[in-house]
Formats: sequence, structure tokens, C-alpha cells
Amino acid sequence: MCKLFSPITIKKIQFRNRIVVSPMCEYSSLQDGYANDWHLVHLGSRAVGGAALIMQEATAVSAQGRISPNDLGIYLDGHIEKLQQITQFIHLQGAIAGIQLAHAGRKGSHAVPWQGGKQIPVDQDGWQCVSPSAIPFPGDLESPQALDNSGIQKLRSDFQSAASRAVKAGYKVLEIHAAHGYLLHEFLSPLSNTREDEYGGSFENRTRLLLEVVQSIQKSWPAELPLFVRISATDWVESGWDPDQSVRLSKILKRAGVDLIDCSSGGTIPQARIPLGPGYQVPFAERIRKETGILTAAVGLITSAEQAEKILAEDQADMIFLAREFLRDPYFPLHAATQLGEDINWPQQYERAKLKKV
Repeated sequence: MCKLFSPITIKKIQFRNRIVVSPMCEYSSLQDGYANDWHLVHLGSRAVGGAALIMQEATAVSAQGRISPNDLGIYLDGHIEKLQQITQFIHLQGAIAGIQLAHAGRKGSHAVPWQGGKQIPVDQDGWQCVSPSAIPFPGDLESPQALDNSGIQKLRSDFQSAASRAVKAGYKVLEIHAAHGYLLHEFLSPLSNTREDEYGGSFENRTRLLLEVVQSIQKSWPAELPLFVRISATDWVESGWDPDQSVRLSKILKRAGVDLIDCSSGGTIPQARIPLGPGYQVPFAERIRKETGILTAAVGLITSAEQAEKILAEDQADMIFLAREFLRDPYFPLHAATQLGEDINWPQQYERAKLKKV
């Protein structure tokens, strides 16, 4: 069996292969963070398509933590019912349902991308954004409010409550979003964090909030279920967050009980020069894996079965997160198995269309 279709067990959860649907914002909640049939069909179809883990998009731990008014949330008990329907369907297909918990920080209160993506001012039905420091995201008109100690305490509580709701909703994997310039990444990066208290300045201080969030979540999240963290391994900007700090952080997160680092990059500064290319972020996953011993996931312009297999076969990562390729092809795993000569089970309803090796 090729590595891509070999199972992997993390804590008590066995994944049928190494293919993961990366969390991707759909901006399709019609009201106050509630999921609907779009999310059921979007996530459910990729479970039917053979992925091992279906990661739900960045799901806000508070209304203030949404990127847009149309983001999913898990800050109300009322959110749980529809999410339960989604996780139950995913599990019936033999896949595992996961959720990414997030807070947008200073990148919140924005219009959805197809409506321009601009910041929505407070006086136009937007909301006051928060950040480690009162530094606006480049291009925004309004500055975020620097979190005080009570705000930080509420944030930790929001993540813990969201984790509790995630358990009730039936998720088996939880990922903390500490990447892409959102709130937890804003604390990590000296480009967005200029605080002079215990949450700013030194590496130990800038990483403090993320570690506290991990601890808060662990009060609600079962110890036997996997806990992932997504990081931006580099800001791609001089004097920003960088790979050396990512390795150092990953060692600490491993000791703190985190099971896997999902290695992405960028998001703090829109003008960053990112050397885009096939698998351009894979070296981060490889380095963190080799220098810390923690499991890693590779993500970013991975588009073919052969490319994904090579990453795993060369021990550069343990799992493959696919984003845009899954938007193009919800059944990527079924097609990938055919291309790699693997005979995997198709859904019984689709068996008569099963392809032979090309």
C-alpha cells in the first residue's frame, strides 16, 4: 500500500488514509453563525469522496471573532443541533469530523470576498475588532482595540466553551487556528504585537496566550481525542515570526499535549513576498517534524496524488491537507487511489462507476 492510503492512528482515532480536507471558509452562514444545508452538503460530499478527515472551516468562538457576518460560529448552544447533523453524516461515510476553532482578531468585521472583502465599519453594522495591539490590518480604516486582561480572560473562556460545544456536536478532532494573521497569530508575531506586558516582547510572552488557550481547551476537550494547532511557520517578512520560532513553539506545544502541527504560512502582512509554487510550504512541515518529533501536516498548492505520495514517502509530513484541490474535486481520494494503483472501497451507491487504474 502506498503511504497516502495507509491508515494512521492519533490518540484513539484511526484515520483511513492521510488525506485531509483543509478548513476553508465558505462565508455561507445566513444568520448569526448558524450552519445550514450548504455546510452539510459541502462537508458531507467530501466525506463521501473518501477523505479521512473533514476539517470544518474556521469556526468562531465568539460573534466578535468572526471574519465576516457570514462565518460559522460555535458560540451559542443553538449552533450545536445542525452541527450534530453534519458530524453524524460525515461519520456514517467512514470519515472523521474535525473542527477548527478560531478568532479573527483585527481581521474581523469584513465583507465576504465576493462582496469586496473590505472592512465593515462599526457604524455600518460592523463590530469592534480586537488585537494584541491597536495596530490596524493594512488597508483597514478602523483600528482594533488592544485586549486588556479581562478581554484575554474572556477569550480563554470562549475557546473552552467552544471546545465543550464541539464535543456535544460530535467532532473527533479539534484544531486551534493560530495562523494567517488571525488573533492568536497576531500575538505570536512581533509585527502585530507591540505589547509591553506579559503577553508581548519576548518569545515566551508572545507565545503565552496560545499556550493558555491550549490549556483552557484541554479542560473541555477529551484527552483521548486528537488536538491539532495550525500555525503560520513564517510571516515571510523580515523581523516577523519565522521558522526558527515555529520549531521552538512546536517543541513546547508537543510537551503541552498537542498531537500535530498543521504547517501553513503568511497572513500577517498582505504585501509579504511569498514564493508561491507547488508544495512551497512543505519544507516547514519537514523541518518541524524532524527537529521536534511531533506529527506534522503539509498544506499549500498540493494538487496531485503523486505529489502527495512523494511528500509522505520522503517523510516530510504525516498527513496531507488539501484545500483548493478539494474545491475542484470533492472526490479527489477516489481518483487518487486509481492513479496510484490502490484498490479502495468506494461508496456502495457509486461502486458501479469505479474507475480502473489509468
